[in-house]
Amino acid sequence: MNLSQANQELDILLNYLKNSRGCDLTGYKRSSLMRRFQARMLQLKIDNYQDYLEYLQNNSEEWLTLLNTVLINYTGFFRDPESWEYLATEIIPQIIVSKQSDEPIRVWSAGCSSGKEVYSLVMLWAEILGIESCLKRVQFYATDVDEEAIQQARQATYPSTPVRELPLNDEPTLVMSTALGYAENAHQQHATELTGLSPYLLEKYFHHDKQGYTFNLQLRRTIIFARHDLMKNAPISKIDLLVCRNVLIYFTPEYQATIFVRFHFALKDTGFLFLGKAESIFNNRPIFTPVSFKHRIYAKGLDLELNDHLLINPKLHGSRSKERLDIKNSFWQTAFEMNPLAQIAINLNERLVSTNESANVLFSLTLNDWNLPFNQLEPGKLVGEMKTFYENPHRVTLTDVEWSTATDTKYLDISIVPVYDKKKTLLGAILIFSEKKS
Repeated sequence: MNLSQANQELDILLNYLKNSRGCDLTGYKRSSLMRRFQARMLQLKIDNYQDYLEYLQNNSEEWLTLLNTVLINYTGFFRDPESWEYLATEIIPQIIVSKQSDEPIRVWSAGCSSGKEVYSLVMLWAEILGIESCLKRVQFYATDVDEEAIQQARQATYPSTPVRELPLNDEPTLVMSTALGYAENAHQQHATELTGLSPYLLEKYFHHDKQGYTFNLQLRRTIIFARHDLMKNAPISKIDLLVCRNVLIYFTPEYQATIFVRFHFALKDTGFLFLGKAESIFNNRPIFTPVSFKHRIYAKGLDLELNDHLLINPKLHGSRSKERLDIKNSFWQTAFEMNPLAQIAINLNERLVSTNESANVLFSLTLNDWNLPFNQLEPGKLVGEMKTFYENPHRVTLTDVEWSTATDTKYLDISIVPVYDKKKTLLGAILIFSEKKS
């Protein structure tokens, strides 16, 4: 096979991984990528990328093996240094400036593995805020589904022994960070458990003994470690920065979509999501807005079925200081969530896609109710069949609807409003519940 044909077949393989699994490897070094694919193909006695693609499509268990071969099951301090630079210079200052000086900041490392990611975060915040301010203001959460990984992360001790190989594009250098004023660029001959840390950071934040390097105990106490299953456990809430890197690639696109919804719920309206280099949000619902696609950093956005359809004139003019999200998205999302009237959005399949806080309180709804059939939920029982409404969509108001609860009887006015996209295609409906005062 000539080089041109091999490159074409590799492109097809990479596009398959990107479109079917949400794993984007196109940004990695081509030569390293080819070398690692070929190493796996040699093990399977497969000669070309086309045949390997067929093998991958017919053997579901090959996916995890491929990931571990290509990406290497490795965690490091400040992995992908340029992205951490961007986080330090562009994102963290935005979070800080949006807060009062004594307002707490919440940071979640989801899938923290051995702890290097969360300790990287602690060092970054400590450098920017100062250690004393970091201790007072920032609460870190570090979670993983693997209990052994959590225990290792809690111990926070890392030997200076070599590791077998670095991941793609991770050079064995000590860098972090020009943004903080102390670029080192001192090359090592071999990668170690401490790769990514400058001598400055090692001396300032680690204690050295015969066991290795142990992270600062005082700063460690700002971290809450816990076992957490992204698919089964409720997300931590009111998060300003959620970091989940090189974890989602191990999930199917369907599971990824569920996790992204949970992350959306976890983040504050002004929160940010930081993903791994091979990860992207491929979804027809803009629940996250790219801030930097190169660095895989996203701001919290809107659900597609609510965007620009929140019953208020979507024409907004002017700007506000310190605004870094799309102003319209931020405004309409806040208007929806903070409205004193309970509001619920459902899609054409009559499933719940979003609620505001007033609806959550009124009907005791949680994130676990999302995507459930609307007629199985308490507000759905009050409204009845939606099929007739969708056959002739127009604004409808139901008055004096009786709702008997365990403690009393309420009377509600319920408005049902069709939701369209810009092409006037019906997407679903928003229901507004107004409780009548006795």
